[in-house]
Amino acid sequence: MNLTSFSFPTRTRYGAGALSELPSALLQLGIRRPLVVTDSGFALTAAFSSLIAVLGVENRGQTFFVYDGVHPNPVETDLRESAACLVENSCDGVIAIGGGSPLDVGKAARLLARRPGFDLARFYEESDWSGLLPCIAIPTTAGTGSEVGRSSVITLDATHRKAVLFHPELLARLVILDPELTVGLPPKLTAATGADALTHCIESFTCPTFHPMCDGIALEGIRLIADALPKAYRDGTNLEARGHMLVAAAMGAVAFQKDLGVVHSLAHPLSSICGMHHGLANALCLTASLRLCSARKPGLYRRVGQAVGLDVAAVSDSEADLRTIEFLERFFTELGLNQKLSQHGVTPAHLDALVVQAWEDPCHRSNAVPVTVDDLRALYLAVL
Repeated sequence: MNLTSFSFPTRTRYGAGALSELPSALLQLGIRRPLVVTDSGFALTAAFSSLIAVLGVENRGQTFFVYDGVHPNPVETDLRESAACLVENSCDGVIAIGGGSPLDVGKAARLLARRPGFDLARFYEESDWSGLLPCIAIPTTAGTGSEVGRSSVITLDATHRKAVLFHPELLARLVILDPELTVGLPPKLTAATGADALTHCIESFTCPTFHPMCDGIALEGIRLIADALPKAYRDGTNLEARGHMLVAAAMGAVAFQKDLGVVHSLAHPLSSICGMHHGLANALCLTASLRLCSARKPGLYRRVGQAVGLDVAAVSDSEADLRTIEFLERFFTELGLNQKLSQHGVTPAHLDALVVQAWEDPCHRSNAVPVTVDDLRALYLAVL
């Protein structure tokens, strides 16, 4: 029997209007000069205006500051610039708000605020990251679950590839899940970010690492997404559906402390090489990958099927998997996520580079079944 660790430590405030509690939360954490980290698109939204109103419009540049330069797929420059803002303005905490990219940058900027000039390519040579500034994470999309994660995914200058910076100290001290902040998310982004959360839940559940608490969380996350995502996609003002998606996204991120699988190894290079939205990349690669895994280990997806409401208890393992995968294909079609990679600018000329980076990505090492580099190429071709 192998030893393992279980941890679910993030304090979370959930509900419509939860953003209003931000000022008192800042006081409780001893934050008096926060830096708000976000992206330029979010800075134009009503949700951002709500944040500024809560903090006090007149206080911008006085007691709170804003960095809104985060890229859709965050790069090292984002970290260095936001860390410089922290230092230059004598900030004592971070409010990371937006999608997964601002959350990742806000969490990780604290590393370089503590150690300016540090070479992030040597991140794992340093074990002591204690003493980071406190961070409050406020997601406005329901996908990555970065708000409850202990890692940030950043494209580094040294490699031009996505790197996972993982350390327990990167955890936010508080998460605010307010569905009112996600109401303005367009249907396409609602679908793509929701597909990311669903992929997290499915891959973490079938990851062979022993972690029964994560398994239970992943299955409940799948159930919530199957019910809530179509509702949020069709009616963005449905606060109950929006709220359930926020919770499910956080659950997916908690669950994948087990690790993920081959879908994420395929998706990461699609973002770093082709600039594709991470959730969309997951959606386009998911069902082909599930078919490959099921062929080698039938029965992997029976309980996933049960979680989405299918009656697959009495059928064969292969039939249970087939019905589950066909359900997911219909599910994605209804969300407008049934395209091919080529419809998003991916060409055969990208294939070799994609395969190299996918093979180097660690996620496939914890896949439900072992995969080879030839499998990765075949999967890309299947969805090209």
